[in-house]
Parts: sequence; C-alpha cells; structure tokens
Amino acid sequence: METVNELVERISTKDGGEAVIRPVKMADAPDIIEAVKDVIQTGVYIQKERPRTLEEERAFISDMMEKDNMYAAVEIDGAVYGIARVIRGDLKMKRHTGLFRTWLHSKAQGLGIGREIMSYTLNWCRLHRLHKLCLTVFSANKAALSLYEKSGFIIEGVQKEQVFADGKYENEVLMAYFFERST
Repeated sequence: METVNELVERISTKDGGEAVIRPVKMADAPDIIEAVKDVIQTGVYIQKERPRTLEEERAFISDMMEKDNMYAAVEIDGAVYGIARVIRGDLKMKRHTGLFRTWLHSKAQGLGIGREIMSYTLNWCRLHRLHKLCLTVFSANKAALSLYEKSGFIIEGVQKEQVFADGKYENEVLMAYFFERST
C-alpha cells in the first residue's frame, strides 16, 4: 500500500551503526511482538501489559493503514527494534489531531534514535496536514519530557496520580505540538 506521502529515513546511530525508520509492513508483525516483550520486561514507561498476538498485530497494522495513520518501524540490522505511531482522530471534527506513541527495545535505546523518531513523526504529520499532535508521558520520564520540550511540544495539563507503577503513584503529563498556531 505505497503512497506518495510515505517516508523512509536512514539514520546514523551514536554507536556508529545505522537504522532505518520506515512504514511498518505486515511482515514486521513477529518482530514487533518480540520487541514488545523486551520493552514490557525492561521498561517502566510503556503503557502496555502484554504483547499482541500475531493475529491482533496483523489486524492492528491493517487498521492503521486503512485509516491513514502512521505506524513506523525502527529497523536495525534487518529487524524491528522499535515503533512510532500516530493515530488520527476518528471523528471528522478531530481528524486534524493525532495521538503519538513510541517505544524502543533496550538494544535501540541511548543511540539518538528517539530524536530521529520525533523528527520523522513531525515530518509525517506535516505531510498528512495534521494541525495538532498530542502525547502523554509519565512525569518521572525526564529524558522523554526533555526530548518533547526540545522538539517544540508544550504542556497542556497534568493528570495527578494517574498511574500506579512500581508501588507508587505518578503523574501523567499531557503535551501537544501545534503545526500552525491559530491567532
């Protein structure tokens, strides 16, 4: 399902390697499931409790393509080690907005890929004429908060004690990026 607006970016990683950020393909489903297992085991900041089954992941990929949403893979050495996605508003009145989510396998963390994912995502949103990109981030995830602020996101609000993880409550920060500020 190739479109004119598909993006493929080849990037250099901090360790001297290379990665590719590109649209997810149906064949990526098994890699995504395996990478999610690692992220769930090692990460506190993922909002997922179990990986999808192969059928669920394939259905999700198909749904993302049909709805003109972004579902991008971070490929290193031929395997998927992370994703980024933007789910556009379902209602016509919210179609100009998107909700951003991302995660990286432990092997892909600390390589400067997060900044590249953000750049890729903002480019995709511009090509698809989004007005606003939203995300949520846990308040303790200082690295992500810093990345989003440096990328131009603003804080729209804070949901106090929204998450209970590792035996404690944590705030969830609501952030947004506006592509064209209205006057």
